[in-house]
Amino acid sequence: DYAIKERGVDFIDTAEMYPVPTKAETQGRTDRYIGSWLKSSGVAREDLILASKVCGYSPRIDWVRDAGAPTRLTREQVRESVEKSLERLGTDYIDLLQIHWPDRYVSLFGAGPYNESQQRQGDVTFLEQLQAFEELRKEGLVRHFGVSNETSFGVLGFVRAAEDAGLPRIISIQNSYSLLVRTAFETDLAEACCKRHANVGLLAYSPLAGGVLTGKYLSSDHEGARLSLFPGYMTRYRNSDSEAATKEYVALAEKHGLTPTQLAIAWCRSRWFVTSSIIGATSVEQLKDNIDSFTVDVSKELEEDILAVFRRYRDPTINPAQKEAA
Repeated sequence: DYAIKERGVDFIDTAEMYPVPTKAETQGRTDRYIGSWLKSSGVAREDLILASKVCGYSPRIDWVRDAGAPTRLTREQVRESVEKSLERLGTDYIDLLQIHWPDRYVSLFGAGPYNESQQRQGDVTFLEQLQAFEELRKEGLVRHFGVSNETSFGVLGFVRAAEDAGLPRIISIQNSYSLLVRTAFETDLAEACCKRHANVGLLAYSPLAGGVLTGKYLSSDHEGARLSLFPGYMTRYRNSDSEAATKEYVALAEKHGLTPTQLAIAWCRSRWFVTSSIIGATSVEQLKDNIDSFTVDVSKELEEDILAVFRRYRDPTINPAQKEAA
């Protein structure tokens, strides 16, 4: 209520596998919570942009589909995903359907350099995925398509397949982007996604690096925080390099009269290729700080200070061994 009714937020992002870390007994709960709120809030559905995501290839996640099969991006599985999501959400259409991660092998979530030996046979093609989405669009179940955790190869593959077949193009990419995860997008994807080429906007997720950039994990008082509740989750944000960089960004925030949250989100929002930043909060206090960040301007001095820290650490979520391999 606070975000949408009082602060003007109009975009809600979910996924069939949420909440994360994902497990069979909680899968779909985020959708149900959103659906319950939609039903009771009094907010008109047409005033909201509701985005969801369908699982990519995963032999591990075998509880999402009725057949108990590993998740894939086949026509049948995409349809099943959307129909179940609509039922949980209590709505008859999704504004933006995104591929949560690719069907083909890619190096994901801090896994390190691309490994050619991990390529698989039988990938669902870009065209097949677009055709599956187009069927749902024609039926009014989905309005637009996007990708997530994608690479330049994938973005341009979808764009070219759509152009060749006369199908609607993808309009967005939801990738991790923050002060701790910058290089992949800034040096590669930004060119592929710019208006002159694919014209695909970035929906930046984890602009706070899983909450790490708030600085809360630098103290001992974080027992109830997500990364403390789930040891081993998002460890890339808590390695020694990430912690060192975070300390410097927290100090910069204090120097410039900002909260660490405001510095991180305002910087992310100010990038020319960012369409929007996706935030998450577990309290109204956190939510207020997050939303207030969108009114903060990044001064030239702050930009230079941030760049100086970046030059020292680059992408600290890549551990030293991976940096050498890369």
